[in-house]
Amino acid sequence: MNELNQAQLKAVKYNDGPLLIVAGAGTGKTTVITKKIAYLIENKLAKPEEILAVTFTDKAAGEMQERVDQELNVGYADLQISTFHAFCQRLLEHHGLDIGISNQFKLLTQTDAWLLVRQNLNKFNLDYYRPLGNPTRHIHELIKHFSKCKDELVSPEEYLFYAKDQQLDKDLTEEAGRLSEIANAYHVYNQLLLDNNATDFGDLIYYAVKLLEKRPNILKSLQERFKYILVDEFQDVNWAQYYLIKLLAQSGKLTVVGDDDQSIYAFRGASVSNILRFKQDFPKAKEVV
Repeated sequence: MNELNQAQLKAVKYNDGPLLIVAGAGTGKTTVITKKIAYLIENKLAKPEEILAVTFTDKAAGEMQERVDQELNVGYADLQISTFHAFCQRLLEHHGLDIGISNQFKLLTQTDAWLLVRQNLNKFNLDYYRPLGNPTRHIHELIKHFSKCKDELVSPEEYLFYAKDQQLDKDLTEEAGRLSEIANAYHVYNQLLLDNNATDFGDLIYYAVKLLEKRPNILKSLQERFKYILVDEFQDVNWAQYYLIKLLAQSGKLTVVGDDDQSIYAFRGASVSNILRFKQDFPKAKEVV
């Protein structure tokens, strides 16, 4: 604790409710999270299994775990420090059957997803997005678009409904046809994944949110379990990830750490607007800069 400055110390010790830490690069954001986890355990404010810390990359999660282990005298196997995707994957492996998906699914890489679409291209009924010279040219872009839909929690059914609604506008005939083609392709793609007992990375968070929405008993048990939730690199969180955390953080003991000056995942729907949204959703949150 002696290594921390006044603002860092305040962030580590504050545990009365939601906390927003706004800090630039190199100001010790990860240090504050690791010290805070150690502080909660050492002062018996929470058991290790009652803390959930999430970040973006396996490397960042590994580093955080290592630094927490250095802070504490003994290691704790029940401490959950992971990426969003790893946390959701474990959740679906335990509870996937509760929403009708297999809990022994195969997680597809981008290349796997491309091959699945390529092998089933005739099922997609593409016209606008099927160039004559190279029918497979747009596959990567379509998959990227479907992933973005899942990041925004847009289901294939909602997309189809939206496309149908656009068709009623006679001024948008060509655009409506294009949208309808994408919506149908999204629906076919999702069905292919289900038929092949597979998920892509977007599915992990998408289905985890659906699970928590449809099965309140599972949500309640997770809310009761995780007394403290900490999110690193909060400015890079997309809507699905934000909503997942919001569902889990019923206790109000939520700490988010964001840099209002850099969002490396802005192209995926993450932005500084997360910080503004957090202030709206948690108006009583304390802010430490």
